[in-house]
Amino acid sequence: VHVVESGGGLVQAGGSLRLSCAASGFTFSNVALSWLRQGPGKGLEWISEILTGGGSTYYADSVKGRFTISRDDAKNTMYLQMSSLKPEDTAVYYCNIVVRGYDYWGQGTQVTVSS
Repeated sequence: VHVVESGGGLVQAGGSLRLSCAASGFTFSNVALSWLRQGPGKGLEWISEILTGGGSTYYADSVKGRFTISRDDAKNTMYLQMSSLKPEDTAVYYCNIVVRGYDYWGQGTQVTVSS
């Protein structure tokens, strides 16, 4: 299983970014997918999940209404559209995939929001 995040960068407060998570080595459409993040000096925070099939989605209160998770099973890719970004959104963002009981992570992508 191979997982790669991309799309991070430096953005001003109020701006937007779209993160991508490309994965391979398993049947992408069969698994739920999650985004987590780790801010400077903070622990890992779960922020969103998208299920299989119709793609029911869930969000942490800290990002609800500002972030949108989606998936394109044909491209084996998950996305996180982030809007109205705040300095407290500064973190390394990771996608997490559980395949047959094993956790897989990418290397993360850095998002920095300046005030």
